[in-house]
Amino acid sequence: MHISSHFLLLGATAVNAGVVKLRGTSKIPDYFQTSYGPFAGPTEAGSAPFLAQTILAPFGQHSYVPNTPVVTDVPIIGENDGADAFKNMGNLSPYMPNPSGFGVKEYPLPPGTNITQMHMVHRHGSRYPTSSASVATFPDRVAELLGNGTRFTGNLAFLNSWKYQLGKEELTALGRQQLFDSGVLNWFDYGRLYDPSSPLIARTTTQVRMLQSAENFLNGFFGPNWTKNVTLEVLIEETGFKNPLAGDKACPNNDNDRSAAGDWASTQWQEKYLKSATNRFRQSMTGNPNWTIEDTYNAQTMCPYETVGLGYSPFCSLFTREEWLGFEYSIDLSYYGGNGFASPTGRAVGVGYVEELIARLQHHYSQPDEGYTAINETLDTSPTTFPFNQNLYLDFSHDTTIFSMLTALGLTQFGEFLPTSGPPPNRQLVVSHIVPFAGRFNIEVIKAPRPVLARRSEDPQASDYESEGDETTYVHLLMNQRTIPLGRSITECGERDDGWCELQTFIKVQKENIAKAKFEESCFGNYSIPVYGDITTGAI
Repeated sequence: MHISSHFLLLGATAVNAGVVKLRGTSKIPDYFQTSYGPFAGPTEAGSAPFLAQTILAPFGQHSYVPNTPVVTDVPIIGENDGADAFKNMGNLSPYMPNPSGFGVKEYPLPPGTNITQMHMVHRHGSRYPTSSASVATFPDRVAELLGNGTRFTGNLAFLNSWKYQLGKEELTALGRQQLFDSGVLNWFDYGRLYDPSSPLIARTTTQVRMLQSAENFLNGFFGPNWTKNVTLEVLIEETGFKNPLAGDKACPNNDNDRSAAGDWASTQWQEKYLKSATNRFRQSMTGNPNWTIEDTYNAQTMCPYETVGLGYSPFCSLFTREEWLGFEYSIDLSYYGGNGFASPTGRAVGVGYVEELIARLQHHYSQPDEGYTAINETLDTSPTTFPFNQNLYLDFSHDTTIFSMLTALGLTQFGEFLPTSGPPPNRQLVVSHIVPFAGRFNIEVIKAPRPVLARRSEDPQASDYESEGDETTYVHLLMNQRTIPLGRSITECGERDDGWCELQTFIKVQKENIAKAKFEESCFGNYSIPVYGDITTGAI
């Protein structure tokens, strides 16, 4: 049944599966409304950009390169072009396909194979800082210093008249473009999977940036009349509500000191890599201001936020190439310890989506005796809100939840221990490669007429199939348009050149991963606060 184009689907609480009533006058049920409601979260629009006047281009160069659309070719200390720095800004990096891949070859589909399903989870686009972000305190800190008589000189002189112009939480113009562009890209990649005779159910959450992201993606995918093709289901994102697209809201231990080891590790690393920059900044201040490492880190964080919000930031040029690499690693540590395999709730926050994925792949609802505990029992047992007849599944979520989904899927190639002394060589966990702004993963289900060779021939004329065997279905996981080799993390998948995994093997392993999340104990247990490095499995 195709319901009205815009609707809000209200989630069930973790304790009570009842539906919350928001409106009583509309003919459309409350749970099918998409206007911003009481759970949308705080937002504030930022100042309109004025890039034509504020840009300092061409930065001493003889030729002018127009911005596209934000300015990332700023010079950084020791470098003429700082564009690469924007590839090292962790979860604050503007979207890019993974520039280095995940250590596996990229192969085309063998002739005769068909992608029959695609499951996508998409992060929201570039946004303003969240209300709780420490960077939002930076303007007060600058005002405090100026009020105490401090004056900034040299490269910091702009701070004497600098104004904070960022909003809160909602998408920037760049964020809207990222999701629209992704919709267009995914339309080109998967448009034929859409069945016009059966409009889709797509899912997002009640936060404003999540609604904005879903709508811009769907506009790019289907066009401005996307409401004729898809019904948008909106899950309540609020503490106490079970919502696999915001799994932290039903996992109290994810938001207390038990999952804070990543923040501790990040702070330890900041003390090391920003020591020189902090001393450098102090030399550009009059008087004897108490400028701290935290102040320097917040100044560095202003760079990506101002760039995606205003188009250009003078903060970007204050740091060296090595300091930007250090910034990336500070975020890697935070995610590893807070949402990954070093977190006691790393798997639990993402396991609800794993449960849903298994149900969709098996085409039947979750069964209590299979250990399903993190799903929304009300919404995930109704064909209206959780259908199985789709070839495309489009979900929109947050970076931390997506990172936990990958942890819950058992992708141990991101589980290498990250020391606070500095990044290990060739590490796989690079947050900007996994959950930049507008990052996404796509799970393709591929049906082949015979088993596909695990080692494909270099000869383009040779067959990619084994000489005999029956029809075989595979899973192919892409993160930001690059293949993740499932066999590297899941031994049962085997060592394959293409990184694929046989579907039934994948389902079997993921069912086992549900128990490994230890959802109840990890999320609600009264255990001692783990020391960074004590947790290595993503669960208590």
